[in-house]
Amino acid sequence: MPNSLLTLFSLERYQEHYRTGFWRDDTIYALVKAHAERAPDRVAVRSRNGDLSYRALLAHADDFASDLAEKGLSAGERVAVWSPSRAETVIALLASSRNGYVCCPSLHRDHTVGDILGLLERMRAVAVVAEARYGADAAKNDLFARLSELQTVRHVYRLERSTSGGSPGIGGAMPARPLSMPAPQNANRILYLAFTSGTTGVPKGVMHSDNTLLANARALSADWNIDEHSAVYSLSPLSHNLGFGAMIMALAAGAELVIHDLPRGASLVDRLIETGTTFLVGVPTHAVDLLAEMKSRNLSGIERLKGFRISGASASAELISNLLAHGIVPQSGYGMTETCSHQYTLPDDDPRLIVESCGKACPGYEIRIFHRDDPNRELPAGEVGQIGGRGASLMLGYFDDQKSTEEAFNRDGWFMTGDLGWVDENGYLRVTGRTKDVIVRGGHNIYPARIEALAATHQAVARVVAVPVADQRLGERVCLAVMFRPGKAASPEDILAHLDNAGLSKYEMPEFFLQIDEIPLTASGKVRKRDIVDWIADGRARPTAIRPRVKAG
Repeated sequence: MPNSLLTLFSLERYQEHYRTGFWRDDTIYALVKAHAERAPDRVAVRSRNGDLSYRALLAHADDFASDLAEKGLSAGERVAVWSPSRAETVIALLASSRNGYVCCPSLHRDHTVGDILGLLERMRAVAVVAEARYGADAAKNDLFARLSELQTVRHVYRLERSTSGGSPGIGGAMPARPLSMPAPQNANRILYLAFTSGTTGVPKGVMHSDNTLLANARALSADWNIDEHSAVYSLSPLSHNLGFGAMIMALAAGAELVIHDLPRGASLVDRLIETGTTFLVGVPTHAVDLLAEMKSRNLSGIERLKGFRISGASASAELISNLLAHGIVPQSGYGMTETCSHQYTLPDDDPRLIVESCGKACPGYEIRIFHRDDPNRELPAGEVGQIGGRGASLMLGYFDDQKSTEEAFNRDGWFMTGDLGWVDENGYLRVTGRTKDVIVRGGHNIYPARIEALAATHQAVARVVAVPVADQRLGERVCLAVMFRPGKAASPEDILAHLDNAGLSKYEMPEFFLQIDEIPLTASGKVRKRDIVDWIADGRARPTAIRPRVKAG
């Protein structure tokens, strides 16, 4: 079945992006092929499974693409990848870019098998590449035993767990088969499908082309001097937008991509030194941990590491200052799956701007501020409103969801982020809040609506809300505030067990519990969530830290 391409993108914008050079004819596959021809032995991907040169990476991508073509996959059909960060994600993406398939690697470790089956069904996946014994409920559920439940899935590629000294590749060693001819290269086809939850927690499939991805990657590379001599290391998984964007940036520049596949407890500093990493990508939590290790080893810097993109949450002035003191220039930024990482500070920006702002819009993208209650009313510099944007890195629409696609834009074609902020006279953005109900834990979005809906099914619960609790390391953690039914009660551990049995992912699990006699409501019957947040912040309510029971097996 072809892509359900639902977009409001206009011919005029299409022509403008080509005229200005932000869109070009090159696909990501074509760029990697060119790198392989110019410098075949340069390392493209470095992992514990071994290094892949650009020549070897291209050969693996050609082989996988040929295998898929031989099995009858047509352009536009979906290839899903569920695994930790490993070279096979890069191979699957390049094979998709080569043959016109749609690659969906945005399936996460914290997903359950049930979650994955639901997403595979949503996207009507035809081929699935997945690692064995992976996911939030790997101990009790096996994806491969259940893929036969899905009518569209015809081809399954099983990856064994990654171990040091293994060999990257999909389907084992490359067979000596004739290579299929690549599909005619078209940088405007849908290449990347990423599922990102809406405010209700219902996944929406964001669609990007080679061109929308490359527009942002080229801008970032140019502004931060990422080139063939660079080594880009993403601490965020390749399944997440931040890590995926780092991968595209490295491939576009002909740089080296370092896969973050360290075993638990291994030294990040040693890995950065060993790989000669020049640019790091992660969230504030990663920066805190890196600096702590450097301090414990009395290190004043890491020789080649010069830049660190910090996303997902704002970094403190102390964190920014400490990075700079260690010779690492932080990059504050703002973006989302729909827009890529379009906003960022520059290497020579004043530290104050790095702390206080998300930087300026990159070449090829622009933002404006609109009235919170009227997305068609633009506001002047300095006023707080909803952040809107448009440009060469903007998504092409939501998969199979015309309603959400239309609702995401105002009447003039500006994408409404749902975030609040203001822009100063020099174009630097400050994000002040969110119009959507979301908790950001360590750079990951958690949607309270899903937690609340599952908790409300407990027989003892009368009313429940999930609210954020500030945390110095992760930014926010989830607190579950519960009002019990008259004569009923349950322990926090019982509530967590109920959520686990209902299918709530580990990363969504509440880490604080608050029992409240009466959860306040507005006159219209809506929960006054802000009141509870304020009670916790000023000490009137004191949540208890909780942990789920660890199951054996």
